[in-house]
Amino acid sequence: MAISDDYFVYLQESECDIGIHNDPVSYSLAVKNYNSNKWVDAMIEELKSMDYNEVWDLVALPDGDNCIGCKWVFKTKFDMNGLIEQFKGRLVAKGYTQKDAVDYKETFSPVSKKDSLRIILALV
Repeated sequence: MAISDDYFVYLQESECDIGIHNDPVSYSLAVKNYNSNKWVDAMIEELKSMDYNEVWDLVALPDGDNCIGCKWVFKTKFDMNGLIEQFKGRLVAKGYTQKDAVDYKETFSPVSKKDSLRIILALV
């Protein structure tokens, strides 16, 4: 069966080897990178977004509690022609350092599926 011209075939990044070796894996590598000014701009944009969306509240750490660290994750985004579209920096929590019943009792992240939203909208 042939694929019609109406469809685009997107290859996985790993199959094309696009950008895998160029993205920095830490803050120190990002600021030493030849695109360091673009990575710093991406970090500033991420922090502005977090501030605008009021992602956190700065509070004092209670005695006896552990602080969870964070790290920067960097990704170069490409358009469908393989040209660089955007430099993306994300600040993420190191949740993997937590221990059950020590650092947390329960964690959850509210998510919804498109089908669920469609059902709710149809009911409304």
